[in-house]
Amino acid sequence: MTAKIPGNLLTTAMAVMPHTDVDRALEMALSLDVPFWPQLPNYSYYEDMYVQAGEHFPGILLDLEKRTLRFSRDKFLQELEDVLARFDDPEMFDISKTYSAVYHRFLALDLADRPAIRGQLEGPVSFGFNVVDQDDRPILFDDTVRPFLLDFMARRINVQLERLRQLNANAFMFVDEPGLQFIFSALSGYGDIKAKGDMDLFFSQIDRPRGIHLCGNPDWDFLLNLDLDVLSLDVYTNAEVFSSYGPSIKKFLDRGAVIVWGIVPTGFEAFAQEEIPSLIEQLEKVWKILWSKGIDREQMLAQSLISPATCCLVNPDKEKTVERAFAAVRQMAQQLKERYLKSD
Repeated sequence: MTAKIPGNLLTTAMAVMPHTDVDRALEMALSLDVPFWPQLPNYSYYEDMYVQAGEHFPGILLDLEKRTLRFSRDKFLQELEDVLARFDDPEMFDISKTYSAVYHRFLALDLADRPAIRGQLEGPVSFGFNVVDQDDRPILFDDTVRPFLLDFMARRINVQLERLRQLNANAFMFVDEPGLQFIFSALSGYGDIKAKGDMDLFFSQIDRPRGIHLCGNPDWDFLLNLDLDVLSLDVYTNAEVFSSYGPSIKKFLDRGAVIVWGIVPTGFEAFAQEEIPSLIEQLEKVWKILWSKGIDREQMLAQSLISPATCCLVNPDKEKTVERAFAAVRQMAQQLKERYLKSD
């Protein structure tokens, strides 16, 4: 890796935020050690993560009034040639000001002194599951569309990463893939063997550092054995199951990869039930299990970031709980650093 993803219990967060005030959302993102550009679907449907990923994708049917994103195979075939003719044009794969005012505001900031900065894009599996064609069939199942989807999203990630590297040499990307938890269901119609091949191909086309964020509970062996540099997860919900994958986690860390421990809930009810000491206790319980399985404590802490557990758009107090969760992440990280990291 030319860039380095920081660890040592620094803070970051997921990109999707409930805010409708761009300035305030950016202020919150910048309050963490590793800032990111927020995705604000409550501000505009253009800021929805699926909509942003679908800009310039052939065949897309976007209805801003109904807030729907669908796909037409006929339209795909009509537009494909023109898109392929521009496949070497970075503007085809960057996010325009129409699709994200927030992204372009972020690109105008001076972020060179940060330990790193981060971008994000909806991943091809989740996009392919979520976007359906005229027959209500997910485009992931279309053997003509899926290979193009993998190539298109990989190029989109690389273009965004290059823009961010101009601001900070340690820029990196999250691929947001909630859909990965569904591929292991017998009902998904898209099995793990096919998914492994597609994801290996997809990540082989993406510049490093590269990683995945998801809030669900996939097959962790599958995920930890992908060629990733960072994994961001909801350990608040998945602590018990994740801690049972000690050997795969050890191999992941031994490759030099970083884990983002999502420990602070952002949902109104869950957040109200917790305090900083209880959250630290829950995270330490997972860590101690892993240390008992032979994972080196100093190595793991050096390759760890702290974050909220999930995104949340539907709290009754709108953005207030999310902002409190960000503050709790900062407080937790500080206390954990004082407890575990040697002072200079």
